Amino acid sequence: MIYGKMWTVVKPTVGIPIFIAAVAISSFCVHLAIVSNTTWVKAFLQGNAPVMASSAAPMAAPMAAPVAKK
Repeated sequence: MIYGKMWTVVKPTVGIPIFIAAVAISSFCVHLAIVSNTTWVKAFLQGNAPVMASSAAPMAAPMAAPVAKK
């Protein structure tokens, strides 16, 4: 373990829960920021279809299969 001496200062029963709580809080903050600062996430969670950009080229129709000659 790289930081083995750290546990001589901080007990694992204290340090590990603090570390896990810090990860959980930071993850919650990131997700909250994404939901708060974007419009497409809210629309997606409400079940709306994704909106394509108006500058995007329309999709080409699929090509027909070649006809086999007898």
